[in-house]
Formats: sequence, C-alpha cells, structure tokens
Amino acid sequence: MAENIKIVSKNRKARHDFQIEDTYEVGLVLTGTEVKSIRQGKVSLKESYADIYEGEVYVYQMHIDPYEQGNIYNKDPLRIRKLLMHKPQIRKLIGLKQREGYTLVPLTLYFKDNHVKMELALAKGKKLYDKRHAIAERDADRRIQKSMRHEG
Repeated sequence: MAENIKIVSKNRKARHDFQIEDTYEVGLVLTGTEVKSIRQGKVSLKESYADIYEGEVYVYQMHIDPYEQGNIYNKDPLRIRKLLMHKPQIRKLIGLKQREGYTLVPLTLYFKDNHVKMELALAKGKKLYDKRHAIAERDADRRIQKSMRHEG
C-alpha cells in the first residue's frame, strides 16, 4: 500500500532558525473551505508555531487564505487550529517543553491519502553564531562540490 503524499507548503526558515530534535506527523481540525483553500496551495507556515494548552496541541499564525467560493463558510485566515496527536506524545512534549526549553515548529503541510497532515518539529532555537556556522559550512560544501565538478 503506497502512501500518496503531496506537499502543499514548507516552512523553509524553520530549519535555518531552529535545531530540529524530533518530528511528528499530526492531523489538523479544519473546515471544508479551509481544506479546499489548502488544496489550491493558498496556505503559509511562515510565522506559525505550535503550543500546548490544557493538554491539547494548537497551531498559531498559520495563514490559510479564504476560499473564493466559500462566502459565509469562510473562517478567519489566522484562527487557532487544533492539532491531532496521541495523548502519550502530548505528555512527552509537555515534559520536554517545560524542562528543556524546546519549542514546536510546523515544518511542512501536506496531503496524505486525501487527509491534511502536518510535520511538526520539536526544536531548539539556534543562536546567531550557530546560524553563521551553518551558512559557512554550506558555502564550503558548495565550493568543494563546484571544484569536484570542474576537475572531473
């Protein structure tokens, strides 16, 4: 049984700003017009983040454009949306967030067999010098690859 995955949106800045420790596949509670808008690719994870409130996980600042034919059924584009996770996973995340200062960052939004799913990352914020180091490493790798192509 092959999984049919279609990526709709990626949070490219997340991997630059955060050190990813672990990832989870979570479902979302959405309305019909939101799903139709996501299917058209009108969604942004740019400034989004997730948090735990009263034992439930929610995503904030995820922007879903209103669906053109949605009229009265359209919801607020930046409304808080509930994420669907198993209770043991949520309890583990609560412990890690309180103890070690982790944050929850959405990485990708995709369709998996007609269900909207999100890849949620348990991450720690990078310091400025970590970001500079990562950029320097990437540039060095690029130069090495370029010199290998020219020599070979």
